[in-house]
Amino acid sequence: MPRALFSVSSKQGIVGFANELVRLGWEIVASGGTGQTLTDAGIAVTKVERVTGQGEMLGGRVKTLHPAIHSGILARDTTEDFDELAANGIAPISLVVCNLYPFNETIRDPDASVEEAIERIDIGGVTMLRAAAKNFSRVTVLCDPLDYSSVLVALKTEGNTSLAQRRDLAVKAFEQSRDYDEAIHAYLCESDVVEAPDRDMPEGISIGVQRSHELRYGENPHQAAAYYTRNDEDAPLGADQLAGRQLSYNNILDLDAAWRSVSGFDEPTVVIVKHLNPTGIASAESVTEAFPLALESDAKSAFGGIIAANRMVDSDFVAALGSIFVEAIIAPGYGYDVVQQLQTSRKNCRVLQMAQPFSGGGFEFRSVMAGLLMQRLDLGDPPQARMRSVTRRSPNDAEMESLVFAWKAVQHVKSNAIVLARGRRTVGIGGGLPSRVDAAELAIKKAASEATNAAMASDAFFPFPDSIEFAARAGVTCVIQPGGSIRDAQVIEAADYHDMAMILTGARHFRH
Repeated sequence: MPRALFSVSSKQGIVGFANELVRLGWEIVASGGTGQTLTDAGIAVTKVERVTGQGEMLGGRVKTLHPAIHSGILARDTTEDFDELAANGIAPISLVVCNLYPFNETIRDPDASVEEAIERIDIGGVTMLRAAAKNFSRVTVLCDPLDYSSVLVALKTEGNTSLAQRRDLAVKAFEQSRDYDEAIHAYLCESDVVEAPDRDMPEGISIGVQRSHELRYGENPHQAAAYYTRNDEDAPLGADQLAGRQLSYNNILDLDAAWRSVSGFDEPTVVIVKHLNPTGIASAESVTEAFPLALESDAKSAFGGIIAANRMVDSDFVAALGSIFVEAIIAPGYGYDVVQQLQTSRKNCRVLQMAQPFSGGGFEFRSVMAGLLMQRLDLGDPPQARMRSVTRRSPNDAEMESLVFAWKAVQHVKSNAIVLARGRRTVGIGGGLPSRVDAAELAIKKAASEATNAAMASDAFFPFPDSIEFAARAGVTCVIQPGGSIRDAQVIEAADYHDMAMILTGARHFRH
């Protein structure tokens, strides 16, 4: 009589599957709660402790970790191995049905303690899965209830599973074991990684992600794409999509950039993003007032962009959108009937609700050929950075307000980045260009007449005075930049010549 071992956390489908095995002449061995579930269903079960001669220990932590179990699983299909089993009174096990304690489900609960998470780390189950998968030449291993039916079909029609089927099931079991261990490692080391000193990079990284959403395609239609996350039930970015079409690969990238940017402002702020670059950023007394100011920064480029607001969106905000085409809106909340209003007027617009601002904890990754780059996130100026005036003329209060806003805004623009601002709004943005003077020319061109009396921010130092000369001719009155160029003195001299105020921050904010 062939023997099957059942030890599962999820009881889905096991009663029906075990019933069919019994009808085919199989003996069912089961542990703990699994055995009780099958017994309650009227299925004859041999308890694990009867096989091992040893009761459960340590409150159930040790049940199946015994030679009588693992020798039965690991025995090869050879006369020598089977004779050794017989000499020790052990029957071979030909099928293992096992899934693991719900570790991921436990750690999803923000109130779960470390102790609770540790108790959901499966030991015996992983060991059985790996043992059965290792011995796939003889043993069938099942870790997914969706595979029960195909195994029954093989047993009924062929008398056994095929080698190819057992190999595929073994691959699935090793995949589950791998993902399980990655999730545990990532959870246990997460706090150490986040709290480590700024330059203390971990020697090893466990990302532990699962495919959550299939995407229609990647950046272009010929590229396959999917969204992966630790919790495979999470929506992209952890946001709730309330309306609109499925998010695309590019939508997700732009939404992430927009939400990171708008989360950096305390006052009511709107950010419009297109192709990962802000086209306009503005703060005001409300996001409804801020939107037209952000749009005015570059209304042409904002067409088809992503809008992020860091306050609740109301019907007045929707009315302020006018006729502009918007791919998506992301905000912490929406007023009564606002989502319905957006669905009616903009049925294809994606509407997302984000409960929390971008926290910025941890690291970010970039893929490169044959490896990954990893760095801590840029969350603004480091503690040691200090703003200091370096020109004969210091900025007045109005200029200082514009400079501080421009400095915060430029940190979210792709390098080389130049931002022109007046008050709490951008009026011209130039980014993603290999030449800093070209970025300055683009920002000034976008600003047009608004460049007069504007403040200019640069994400990195000016290598030459040419950008300062160009800005001065356009009417820019003050500049903020990190400094650190070998030609700082020439740049400052150019600012003094044009009676411009200049602030050095000592902190660079490249964004590639």
